[in-house]
Amino acid sequence: MLARFYLLLAPIFAGVLCHEHPLSRRDHQFPMLDPTLSINGIPYATRAYWMRQANLALNAPCPFAAFGSIIVNHTGSNGLGQLICMGANSNRQTGNPTLHGEMAAINNCTSILTDPKGPYKLSPAAALAAFPSLTLYTNAESCPMCASAIRWAGFREYVYGTSIDTLIARGWGQIRVASADVFRQSYDLPYPSRLIGGVLANETDTYFGWQFDPAAPCPAGCGRAQGAAGCVAVQTLDEIMRK
Repeated sequence: MLARFYLLLAPIFAGVLCHEHPLSRRDHQFPMLDPTLSINGIPYATRAYWMRQANLALNAPCPFAAFGSIIVNHTGSNGLGQLICMGANSNRQTGNPTLHGEMAAINNCTSILTDPKGPYKLSPAAALAAFPSLTLYTNAESCPMCASAIRWAGFREYVYGTSIDTLIARGWGQIRVASADVFRQSYDLPYPSRLIGGVLANETDTYFGWQFDPAAPCPAGCGRAQGAAGCVAVQTLDEIMRK
């Protein structure tokens, strides 16, 4: 089992064993909010690509709770990285209030990594060991529940788009604890984690502006019917207009 794990996910373990952090563990819990920099050797263009993929993780073009997340392996041979799994906010679909996009993605990754018929076939222990070399992208800053889950998982990096402050300003109810605050209080955990905020926020913000503002623009691929309260997929809009 472990031999198979090393063959399939050797790049992930290489990242765990060989990556050296120039700062102390405590220093790594502070946010790096300048998204134009190359961080951990990964350029902004690559970050932007994966943030757009987090938007595409949504189960519809413009769901009400448009929180999408993906988990990526940046330590492989492909310069762009490898998508491991994705997840979207599933509260309304499942009735589970904890299934935010990040929680759904972590759950999905665990299932994929440990699936005996899947590509990785990891034991639970090996799956846990893989998370500290992976990066979680989410199109909006995590609530403290999800930020804490990210730290417990030990992700190498956590990258978000829209900030909690922007969500609040646009009408979203939030627990007002920033991810940076969660990270500052988690330096006793065994794995360091980079916090990178504001990546592609000019695009992710659009996904969270229309729900409580009838004058706000709809996300790409969505529009408003005349007199409609919210945004709908263009295909649905076409069907409405034909009636």
